[in-house]
Amino acid sequence: MRRLTILFCLLLFCFNVYAQKADEVLATANGQQFTAKDLMPDAREAWEKLPALLSQQRLELLGEQIAGILFELESKAGNTTVEKLLETEVKAKVADPTAAQIQSIYDANQAALKYKPLAEVRPQIVAYLRREPEQKALADFVARLKAKYKPVIGKDVNSPNLKPADVLVTIGGRQITFKDFQDKNKLSLYDLEANYFDAAQAALEEAVLSALIVAEAKAQNIQTNDLIAREISDKMREFSEEERVALQSALEKKLFQKYNAKFLIKEPQPVAQNISVDDDPSKGSANAPVTVVMFSDFQCPACAATHPVLKKVIAEYGDKVRFVVRDFPLQMHEHAFLAAQAANAANAQGKFFEYVELLYNNQNSLDAASLKEFATKLGLDRKRFDAELDGGKYADEIRKDMADGQSYHVHGTPTIFVNGVKVRTLSAESFRKAIERAMK
Repeated sequence: MRRLTILFCLLLFCFNVYAQKADEVLATANGQQFTAKDLMPDAREAWEKLPALLSQQRLELLGEQIAGILFELESKAGNTTVEKLLETEVKAKVADPTAAQIQSIYDANQAALKYKPLAEVRPQIVAYLRREPEQKALADFVARLKAKYKPVIGKDVNSPNLKPADVLVTIGGRQITFKDFQDKNKLSLYDLEANYFDAAQAALEEAVLSALIVAEAKAQNIQTNDLIAREISDKMREFSEEERVALQSALEKKLFQKYNAKFLIKEPQPVAQNISVDDDPSKGSANAPVTVVMFSDFQCPACAATHPVLKKVIAEYGDKVRFVVRDFPLQMHEHAFLAAQAANAANAQGKFFEYVELLYNNQNSLDAASLKEFATKLGLDRKRFDAELDGGKYADEIRKDMADGQSYHVHGTPTIFVNGVKVRTLSAESFRKAIERAMK
């Protein structure tokens, strides 16, 4: 049966308001009703605490929106940019950690850092040590700006039945209406609500499946372990995780259909964005009914793990799916930006996807010399490749991808969109479900 490893965390960060009644029927199957009492303890506790958590999340989002306006007002008053303002008032006021502090963190976390040399992971450690003092400096700066510009609070963002024109906050002659709040935060709100749905649905499916396995074993006059062995363990041939998940899903589907399982939590309506494919590398027809866009970091282990799974699923749909790769190298990965430039240089010679395979399979060797050696392995024109890589020819193109990604609320990698809708779970089953939905 599927494991709910992140259930509690997901439920803690949901958004949409649902009536939390202990006896509310969440699912039915085999004549049995399932309520919050049937969920695992952590899930049930999160469900019961949900209204207070929702209220706090709304306040935090509004606080971020207020801070953004304060930064704009102050930067305009100082004839500077928001970026320079924050650099001066926040980052510059936090001292870099000492060599001793860096060494201490390194010594205590070598296993987590995969025993990489200190020089290689130093930027990550510095960023980690600066994070908390920078957050405090930022909070202090926002407090000073609030004292200066004196925001006036209007309607409570948690009030029921707010109208679009209702004013939540007035600052320096500017207003934040409820519509402004909803428009600015719609993607964040959807993500939170969608996380709620995924976690709650998984919890219910776990509870329902467990009950139905017991019912089916009883109907066949066998033990539950024998039923699971017959339907899953005994059918395994490759003994891979993918095979096991597929067999579990088949058993779940069969039992849900046989015992008429119904889940009553309504899935939130996906938010589709107009995701540009720019002029980035792609496979498949531009006229395909489905376009999959992956924002990737070639030094990211999760990207390396996801890429072959996604590639295999896309291949199942032939010319119905177009696959586009856009760059989103993370600052925490020292060689990611250079690797993205190398991939673009390979793309210029028609070998992008072949080159990407080498990047994903050699993530510990992404220095400039290794990137050039990969070009040799693929038979690329080394003189042209080296000149483009050394000259940073594609740096601006990568920065454009990163800026676009940020505008689409890409915060990490891999982030995958199917016809503009972000795929929330990185699995073959989720990719197929997203593609099938897009085709409808």
